Amino acid sequence: MSAAPARRPLALIVDDEPDICELLAMTLERMNIPAETCNDVTTARHMLEAREYSLCLTDMRLPDGDGLELVEWMQARGIETPVAVITAHGNVETAVRALKVGAFDFISKPLDLQALRKLVDSALRLPKVKAAPGGTRMLGDSPAIVDLRAMIGKVARSQAPVHITGESGTGKELVARMIHEQGSRAAGPFIPVNCGAIPSELMESEFFGHKKGAFTGAISDNKGLFQSAEGGTLFMDEIGDLPLPMQVKLLRVIQEKLVRPVGGQDEVAVDVRILSATHKDLRELVANGQFREDLFYRVNVIELQVAPLRDRLEDVAVLTDHMLRRLAADHGIDEPKLTAAAGAKLAGYRFPGNVRELENILERAVALCGDAAIDADDIQTQGAGSPSATTTASALGDQLQSVERDAIVKALEETRHNKTAAARNLGLTLRALRYRMQKLGLD
Repeated sequence: MSAAPARRPLALIVDDEPDICELLAMTLERMNIPAETCNDVTTARHMLEAREYSLCLTDMRLPDGDGLELVEWMQARGIETPVAVITAHGNVETAVRALKVGAFDFISKPLDLQALRKLVDSALRLPKVKAAPGGTRMLGDSPAIVDLRAMIGKVARSQAPVHITGESGTGKELVARMIHEQGSRAAGPFIPVNCGAIPSELMESEFFGHKKGAFTGAISDNKGLFQSAEGGTLFMDEIGDLPLPMQVKLLRVIQEKLVRPVGGQDEVAVDVRILSATHKDLRELVANGQFREDLFYRVNVIELQVAPLRDRLEDVAVLTDHMLRRLAADHGIDEPKLTAAAGAKLAGYRFPGNVRELENILERAVALCGDAAIDADDIQTQGAGSPSATTTASALGDQLQSVERDAIVKALEETRHNKTAAARNLGLTLRALRYRMQKLGLD
């Protein structure tokens, strides 16, 4: 018996300008997507209740309301049709509001048909995207993690910029990878970058690329991070470390979706979703004049907070089991077991360095225990872990720097001080490794 043919996607266009409706319908028809049209919010609601659409395009201004009201209505009724709002050119505030209330994306007038086709392609891929069984996971059963996983699934259906907050070591990049993998851009690249690891004089070239001969050492064209992330996601970790001049350039790229390589004459269109993170308080940086307020509102359309491990200690056991299994597989050994005393020591610790510290503690414990079970003496923690100790920012910074310094020294020793090989083993660029070594006094 032959399989039933796939159902053709169907779009709904909501606009009171006949010329716009006709242009959109013709563009979609050329993509083999039939479209139905209406010119007000009331009719659109009736049509969305009567049948299932693969995509909805709505103008912002309508005779009996606006596109945001329609988006909010769809969200309230659980209608999962991706909806894109058509906004006036340059109306950034409206675009941000649309994304905040649940729009999949937005497009500005006058309509750029190439950008519209990209938007439609992304929207039509969305319903088919599911997290792969072996994909990135956020482990734990605590209420904080259960809620976070639910939010990740929700924001993954949008193209809105997401800002991820949380202390160092909580797993902010893991959250970003999950958003990417569960969204319509999963087949595209995921490009992570630590903004604090790029020297300021090289930032523009790293982000936007450069042309051959643009400066000393530019021996060939370089695409840059934005073009490398084309069709996918650019994750900007520690975005609070960007210097103000770079913030201005980044804001323009996010708004215009165009980059100009250093030494280049022409601008290049980019289709990239921006995810960002920081352990700092961006609002405080804005108040202190260290971070631009307009950029803050562009990258912080949706905010996700990752709880520190001390606030979800019930997850320590499942994280420990997972990490020990992985360490055993990596080292080709039997999975180490914890004695009751070791388990109790972990359960009573406050983890100022969060999940990253737990992983480091277990790596050391596996090395110390040999073939025996991991005992309490093998669990080397940073002091008693009292609340007063764990909330001291300077102490936390010292502990994390100690962990980072140990990792770099170990990598250098294992590669006989071959910095290129050490950087590769640490998952860093050579430039980033040199920068971290200088910052930690390891030159």
